[in-house]
Amino acid sequence: MPPHLDLSQSTHAKMIVSPPRLNLRRAASYHTEKAPLSSTSSRFNFNHLISSPPPSPGLPALVPRPRQSPTSPRPSRVLRIVAWVVGLALTLSILRTVAKKHGRGVPVVGWALETQEEYEMVGQYDLPDFPTPIAVTDRQGRSKWTVSIPPTYEFPLTVKEYADMCAQCQEVASHVRELHGRSNPPESRTNYYYEDPYFLDVSEAEKRGLLPGVEGKAWKVTAQAQDGHLVGERKDGLVDKGFCKTSLTFVLETSDAGLGPTLMMLWMAYGLAQKEKRSFFIDDSRWAYGEYTTIFKAPPMPECNPPPRHEMLPCPRQARHLIVSAGTARATFGDSFNAEYENLYRSDVYRERPVYDLARAGYEALFRLNDQDQSYVDSRVKEIREKAKVPQGGYNDGMVVGIHVRHGDLHPFEYQYNGAYIPLDVYTQKAREVIEDYHNYSTPLGGEDVAAKAHSFMIVASDDPDVYDDEELSNAVRAQEQIKLASKQHIPDPSPDKTIMHKFVDEAFGWEGGFFATMFWNLGRSTLNNANAAQEDLQTSLKPSAETMRLRGLIGRAYMLDLAVLGQASDTVICTMSAMGCRLLAVIMGWDKAMKGENWVNIDGGYQWTSL
Repeated sequence: MPPHLDLSQSTHAKMIVSPPRLNLRRAASYHTEKAPLSSTSSRFNFNHLISSPPPSPGLPALVPRPRQSPTSPRPSRVLRIVAWVVGLALTLSILRTVAKKHGRGVPVVGWALETQEEYEMVGQYDLPDFPTPIAVTDRQGRSKWTVSIPPTYEFPLTVKEYADMCAQCQEVASHVRELHGRSNPPESRTNYYYEDPYFLDVSEAEKRGLLPGVEGKAWKVTAQAQDGHLVGERKDGLVDKGFCKTSLTFVLETSDAGLGPTLMMLWMAYGLAQKEKRSFFIDDSRWAYGEYTTIFKAPPMPECNPPPRHEMLPCPRQARHLIVSAGTARATFGDSFNAEYENLYRSDVYRERPVYDLARAGYEALFRLNDQDQSYVDSRVKEIREKAKVPQGGYNDGMVVGIHVRHGDLHPFEYQYNGAYIPLDVYTQKAREVIEDYHNYSTPLGGEDVAAKAHSFMIVASDDPDVYDDEELSNAVRAQEQIKLASKQHIPDPSPDKTIMHKFVDEAFGWEGGFFATMFWNLGRSTLNNANAAQEDLQTSLKPSAETMRLRGLIGRAYMLDLAVLGQASDTVICTMSAMGCRLLAVIMGWDKAMKGENWVNIDGGYQWTSL
């Protein structure tokens, strides 16, 4: 077994770094038998496999050369050992002096977190040049841990980097507790607001000299080009306000092409920030749908400056300046979050009421469409409500039933439809039942309200343009007609005459069948360029063009228009829980209308509303 590195006897600060990107050497095997050396080693060759021929009589005999006595006396073994020890001590003393002079008296240690290979820990005196949690020991021998992000590192980090760091924080925190002779407390997993006594925030670590901090104007100039893009941030308007004491920044970047999960997390993150009294910011630097203000108005900005980017951490939860993104969703909205915010004493939909309230707070503050789209939604909702009104003298107005149909690469939860989609007649049949139940016995005398039933109708929104042409929905009204996604059959052929030679053009692109992730990532790209491109390349290395971003923005706007009109104009909404748009509609409708009044109807199994 390789010897352990003793960290307890050193008199200067120490740190442990994860993951093992630097200074990792493969340790010796744990087996007792020795492995053979390489074939090029002087201690191992293949001579024993070849029979040596007898010595040639014409050649001199192979006899050892006589040993000559040295002309000068050799130093004794004791003197040589003493010289080695003195030289080594002088070398270590010089290195230690130089390290203290440069403020780098902190050895860095790394080890493997995700592999089964054994590594030998090797120390050095440089902070890592990549983001990572580190364990440090101050001059009093007290072990703590913090997160080191180089101030000039690109912000925001990638989705994978944020996800990896959340796992690494747990590993380093466990290691520090072991150094203190303690095991992981049970409440650290179940208590959402558990505070690790051994964690140091970045600003506190800088004050104690465990992190170098940020000094001088050179860093500020460098960081201005790498500070991401916080929506609505003013570069020169809040200079005298100072940094926010605590904050939560939501990073919109995600590897998921769908807009629904990101929107739900955004609303919940805002509600969580308000609950924890944190200032809230949104970063749209690498959002697949372009700039946030293409679809929505900028969120309300707090009366303080956002903190330095290297102080925004994805973990732990007690960090003063927290980052939330798709990469940290499990850490932010995982089991401990559910244990904290779900009403565990209820088994019905009221179990999710506290989580719903967080999402509702985010909807009310952030779901503000741009001026053009909001004006259209207001007029469209008014038009639909006017159509449902019964002339003077009627008892009730007609009922508007909203239908949300999600196709594409998303399939229902219900087993019998899991390989395909729920048939449209299931939607329409449920809509007719709702209308019948609502208007039967609705007159003062208990009879059927015929006039109101005649003014009842369905409005439909779908990611599949072919749904609008289906016979089952022939009498339904489109939720919105501002932005329509056309199927291939509705796109005119640019060259109908096949007898004439034409210049090559890409095949017509139609939004047929619904929303597919692959179709989204290829949007606006030439088929010639995409032939051999890997899926991850389409998301990262191949930077989307301005036309691609314009098309993506239109898709996002169409999706938001559908949800806004359905949620605000419908008396009842029928949808499938497997679609995130269905869950968003419940938030838009409000708790009393959707849940208490049971006007949010899920037809995809017997599931109750849940957020993520």
